[in-house]
Amino acid sequence: MGRSEKALIEWEKVEKAAEILKCVAHPLRIRIIELLESGEMAVGELQERLGISQSLTSQQLSQMKARGILKSRKNGNQVYYCVDRPEVIQVINCIRKC
Repeated sequence: MGRSEKALIEWEKVEKAAEILKCVAHPLRIRIIELLESGEMAVGELQERLGISQSLTSQQLSQMKARGILKSRKNGNQVYYCVDRPEVIQVINCIRKC
């Protein structure tokens, strides 16, 4: 390998990264990650801040949770979400620089 060549990323990591990027590549999901950047929030609070329906909010949260981007915890009848993959915040920071 020459000086200017970098080692290629393992294919499994490339596939996982593509899956995460596809999931995050949606305006509402980017905004949700921005809102969760400073800490966890309840679904109702996210819905209010986003100005969208509860079902659409839950749909977006579920997609990101299924891909391991977010995690949730239940407290009584409230469900709280937070970012589970800190590297996703780095992606958001890259977007801010665009």
